[in-house]
Amino acid sequence: MEFRHLGNSGLMVSEIAYGNWLTHGSQIEEDTAHACVRAALDAGVTTFDTADVYAGGKAEEVLGRALRGERRDGLEIFSKVFWPMGEGRNDRGLSRKHIIRGAEDSLRRLGTDYLDLYQAHRFDYSTPLEETMRAFEDLVRQGKVLYVGVSEWRAEEIEQALKIADEMGFDRIVSSQPKYNMLWRVIESEVVPLSEREGIGQIVWSPIDGGILTGKYKPGQELPAGSRAADPNSGRFLRDSVEDQVLLERVQRLEPLAAEAGLSLAQLAVAWVLQNPNVSAAIIGASRPEQVEDNVKAAGVRLDADLLAKIDEVLGDSVQRDPALTKSPENIRG
Repeated sequence: MEFRHLGNSGLMVSEIAYGNWLTHGSQIEEDTAHACVRAALDAGVTTFDTADVYAGGKAEEVLGRALRGERRDGLEIFSKVFWPMGEGRNDRGLSRKHIIRGAEDSLRRLGTDYLDLYQAHRFDYSTPLEETMRAFEDLVRQGKVLYVGVSEWRAEEIEQALKIADEMGFDRIVSSQPKYNMLWRVIESEVVPLSEREGIGQIVWSPIDGGILTGKYKPGQELPAGSRAADPNSGRFLRDSVEDQVLLERVQRLEPLAAEAGLSLAQLAVAWVLQNPNVSAAIIGASRPEQVEDNVKAAGVRLDADLLAKIDEVLGDSVQRDPALTKSPENIRG
């Protein structure tokens, strides 16, 4: 395993992080979840990412139990707040009330007294940004949160938060957690340049695009039994991709490129995001320990410029680049 700074902060993170969206507390049994976490730890992963909303809080509980007994100072545990955690009007968003309560609840579920990174899971248009930033700052001052980040914020929203932090003497945002992979590059034109200037690191999710970039979804064939796309719940996130026969065919054409590099297609996809110097870590998820063991082999891999150019040529206009595709709900309390 190799390690990188989280932005320009002093915090070092494993360049492969383990995340448990859609798996812990829902798709897989707890003993399998523990085995996946164990596989990550055995491979040198020290960075673990979750969120309060994953499986309605159960994902945090499962991860907390899976990490029990590990030396806390040797881990980096990240969580997030924003999405509804109850029926009440204040059980959602980035109000002071929801952030403070959300942090306390996440700490309890994870079985820890601090979070290494606490992230605003989306931008909240119904709460003054000053209120949101002050609530995060108070958690930092209390020692319950060490660093603050955001997830799926646009460049102009990050810029607003940085301005407030500078004017009010708050700790600055150190990280951004966007979706990013060979097919989804919407952060490259605006978020990444801003982040490079301001010392913010990307912790990217979906580096294999929910399994699309493993090559297991074949054009013209039935969805593999037990796959994420075949699942009635998680499959909705992949519906457009698995129905795009041109995209699936192009992904198949990446297989020989991966083979030439001595990589599986999944390893190539994870390694690809790590070639971006603004990426601090790539989050992998897994429903089986073998998937963890395969994906972590992307750590430390260097892809040459010729291979990167061939990937671009194969994928062509299947790549999404429009920064406007990064969106937060307009009215989370509506």
